[in-house]
Amino acid sequence: MALPSLAVSPPSGQLTGEGLEGYYRDGRRILSRCEVRAAGGEPLVVQGRLVAADRARFIGVVRRTGERGPDPEIRMERIRSADGTERITFHSSAGRPVRLPVEIRLGTDLAELGAVAVGFPGAELRAAVHGSGLRWSGTGAHAVVSATPTPQDALASAGLLRWDLELPPGGRRTVELHARLEYNTGSPRSRAHPAAYARPGQPRIPAPRPAPAGPRMRGDRPPHPWSAARLECDDHRADALMAGSLDDLRGLLMRDPAMPTDVYVAGGFPWRCGLAPAEALWTARMLLPLGTRLAASTLRTLARTQQATPGADFGRIPGPLRDAGPHAPPSCTGIEATLLFPAVLAEARRWGLPDPETERLLPAAERCLQWLRTATDPPGGGRGGYLPDPAPDGPYRCETQAHAHRAALLGADLLDACGSSGAAALRDWAADLRTRFRTDFWLEDRAGGRPAALLTGDGRPPVPHLGSTAAHLLDTGLLGGGTLALGLLDAAQTDQLARLLRGPAMDSGWGLRGLGAKETGYNPFGHRSGAVRVQETAIAAAGLAAAGHEAAAGALTRGVLDAAESFSHRLPEMYAGDQRTADGAPVPHPAACRPASVAAAGAVQMLVALAGLRPDVPSGTVAVRPLGTTPLGAMQLTGLTIAEQPFAVRISRLGMGMVEAAADGLQLRS
Repeated sequence: MALPSLAVSPPSGQLTGEGLEGYYRDGRRILSRCEVRAAGGEPLVVQGRLVAADRARFIGVVRRTGERGPDPEIRMERIRSADGTERITFHSSAGRPVRLPVEIRLGTDLAELGAVAVGFPGAELRAAVHGSGLRWSGTGAHAVVSATPTPQDALASAGLLRWDLELPPGGRRTVELHARLEYNTGSPRSRAHPAAYARPGQPRIPAPRPAPAGPRMRGDRPPHPWSAARLECDDHRADALMAGSLDDLRGLLMRDPAMPTDVYVAGGFPWRCGLAPAEALWTARMLLPLGTRLAASTLRTLARTQQATPGADFGRIPGPLRDAGPHAPPSCTGIEATLLFPAVLAEARRWGLPDPETERLLPAAERCLQWLRTATDPPGGGRGGYLPDPAPDGPYRCETQAHAHRAALLGADLLDACGSSGAAALRDWAADLRTRFRTDFWLEDRAGGRPAALLTGDGRPPVPHLGSTAAHLLDTGLLGGGTLALGLLDAAQTDQLARLLRGPAMDSGWGLRGLGAKETGYNPFGHRSGAVRVQETAIAAAGLAAAGHEAAAGALTRGVLDAAESFSHRLPEMYAGDQRTADGAPVPHPAACRPASVAAAGAVQMLVALAGLRPDVPSGTVAVRPLGTTPLGAMQLTGLTIAEQPFAVRISRLGMGMVEAAADGLQLRS
């Protein structure tokens, strides 16, 4: 991944046009077939692996007629980069010169990524010889592959390039391919946004309209808007997970075409290779310990999409619907993003977002808060003061009320800090919501009770099913002085929710199930009805740690770390919620994004949360409250950023924290 470019390869490295295989640029497949033959046959590939988020390496051997003994004399190294570059090098160990015939068969359909992902690729196009390679023409665009050195033969009808390579004794020869996408004058860069396609088996739902394509930025990939954080831990798997997750996030980084100096992290491959508002904000929020630049850039990008037309949707950030499981209609990612916006801005300020940037983004946050108050049912109507999702007629989801409550409290904190009015009204609204929520959404039973998943507006009984979305009730947000905002649940209810989340019905051993295993409709492969979602497991682990339930937080963290090992430290968005066994491994979900921004950022959040950092840069303080249970042993975090300056902390095996680097003037608070 190096968005907007990416490549999908099988372990053999041979692109055959099957499934999603190919090179993509701007959401179109510019090469679906790239098959190498040498000495009249296919190389035997003995290893294929990612060496970075944007690069894969394949090693193979070439057997030639007449070779003596079992040891091959010709080795092939194939380096594939997401940007469309492929270097194929043949190494000879022979003691004499070798003439090696090589041919590469190429082809493409120029299909949209979204169409390929749901099983509707196009027909392979006819090639034409073009310069030192081949060219294919489709609607509005052309795919071009150039080769170095220039091939001796180019057969357009077969899509074939041929070379006769002369390898000296112990020498090597390289063939380099460059695939690129060219647009017809006046044609759009991409006809369909990948997010406009649903996963298999789900209804197709509309995606937010992409911003018009602006001038393409030349040169290197966008600079990374976060610091080079590094973890050194007794459990070295955690170090690999941190490094791999940040590498995945770099591959998903994109520029906003409306303002190319602003960047954000795309949702994930293959379903959300563009701006996914809620996922982009969650990613920015979970990466705040690595600096505030990504948060500021993402907030600016989303502020440009905010509804500006007077009416019921004024101030809302648009976003598509998404599946919400078998017990509820689809939820709205736009509502979640609208509520996240002021919370992310408020917390970014605590981590050190400069005042001018905060003030620049404040009007958009105020519009989000205005939408919240407008969209909330008035007391005496519907369920009285709760926020419907989707608005205006949707049910009242417990996690949406948690998002709204956090937005109100952190938004009020932000308004006070910036000298704006309206903070008192927001706090009053949040206090009233807490009072009613603790009664209306809490269902008593013999086991100690549980939060309802949702209420309806027509007086029907609450939906009692327990799922991982309840973890959002633990995520209250950071206020001044390193304190956390009040939660929607009281202390006893919070303790009971912690017991439920750590129980075997919810904790699969690899992470939290989207729906408890004892609930009707449970499906270990269900998007929101049983699969383990890394993001919500990370939110639960951080929330449990903040609430004092360190053993439960540590168990979830270790479970995800164990799962990550099975996925080569590239966590998917979700995986099956089957119960862990002694000889088992997490089962991949066939429709999960991988890499996925919220999974990668969630892994970073889980690991950094073990240090218990709570900064308040405006007051010049930071608290370090690590987990006393030290679930991963001693650890050292370097390359973090607080107050725009490097921050490093060491946690001992006894759970003692020591700050090793910090901004001048930043005081450690107990």
